[in-house]
Amino acid sequence: MDPGPPSAEPRNPGPCVIAPVRAVLRLRRRVCLLRKRRLLSTGAGPASGPGATHAGAEQPRFFTFDGAVELAASRAPRKKRWRSRVVLYPESSRKYLPRAERRSRAQRCLLLLVAIVGFQVLNAIENLDDNAQRYDLDGLEKALQRAVFGQPAAVGRIVALLRDYLATHVHSRPLLLALHGPSGVGKSHVGRLLARHFRAALADGALVLQYHARHHCPEPRPVQACREELARRVADVVARAEAEEKTPLLVLDEVEAMPAALLDELHGLMQPQRSHQFHSAVYVLLSSTGGGDITRFVLQNASRALPRLGPDAAHGARAEEELRASLRAVLVREHPLWKSAAIVPFLLLDKWDVVNCFREEMAGEGFFPEQARAERLAAQLSYYRVSGHEYAVTGCKQVVAKVNLL
Repeated sequence: MDPGPPSAEPRNPGPCVIAPVRAVLRLRRRVCLLRKRRLLSTGAGPASGPGATHAGAEQPRFFTFDGAVELAASRAPRKKRWRSRVVLYPESSRKYLPRAERRSRAQRCLLLLVAIVGFQVLNAIENLDDNAQRYDLDGLEKALQRAVFGQPAAVGRIVALLRDYLATHVHSRPLLLALHGPSGVGKSHVGRLLARHFRAALADGALVLQYHARHHCPEPRPVQACREELARRVADVVARAEAEEKTPLLVLDEVEAMPAALLDELHGLMQPQRSHQFHSAVYVLLSSTGGGDITRFVLQNASRALPRLGPDAAHGARAEEELRASLRAVLVREHPLWKSAAIVPFLLLDKWDVVNCFREEMAGEGFFPEQARAERLAAQLSYYRVSGHEYAVTGCKQVVAKVNLL
């Protein structure tokens, strides 16, 4: 018989799926068997032996959880690891930071800044000393003490004011020195000494201006012309001094003879609204205004320790303050120019100061400065005699004329 055509469907449709499943099952059984053997060998203990092995071989080969429970019970508990606790410092103890944290960059920058500022301060102090040394104020003080008689307080005050002002070149306002006193006490002589010293120190005579009211502005001349000339001369001096970075000196003598318009012009030069070149200058005003008040003050206080007489510095300073206060009140009534002035009063000269004036003039004229001869010449002058003191009425004003008659 013809077997017929073969069927299209396969006889064993699932060998490709069943074979992997069987392999997985076999692997699972083997793993379970290995686990069971390991549990039995571990739980046997010291009683394990050939008999035990044989007994275990005869046991059924299926998995139970009895061995796992005994294994878990036989395991020793692990020791707990204690973490180190945070150490807390007591309140009474001091806490220190590490050395690396204590020294920061900010501290180094601060130290550097302090060093820079200190260097700048030292440099500024040296510049101040250099600016003051330019004018040789020590030499000026010695020259004034040697050539001016009977005015140690006035000389000391003038030098002290110049030291403070000339310590720097930049100023906010000019220095105004007002030298007041009766005739013959040495005001004009001090003005000439200051002008001579500043010409030598600045090495430029154009930076020193000497203005005499009676000579530069006589009576017939119009006051407005005198005012314009004074303003122009002062402007030229201060402009030249500003270009050379120096402080000029302007000496104005016989200020009591100046018209009110010239005093107004000087007062305008002192104002802070003016150009900065007018702020750096030294004005010296020589005047006999207030000479009568100074004479009365000296005669009334002849028994007290005046600044140039007594050794008591406290009484001398107090008397000098009283004199300056009373003199300022008188001068301010005359003109507001003296409100900003540093007033330096010149006191009366006693007889021994006049004798020294005669000896100095005699030596300058070529005569031998004999003490007895100078005393005889000084005795020819008039004096105020109060409380055992003799004060010259005209000071050293007539000394030159007396010596010329020799």
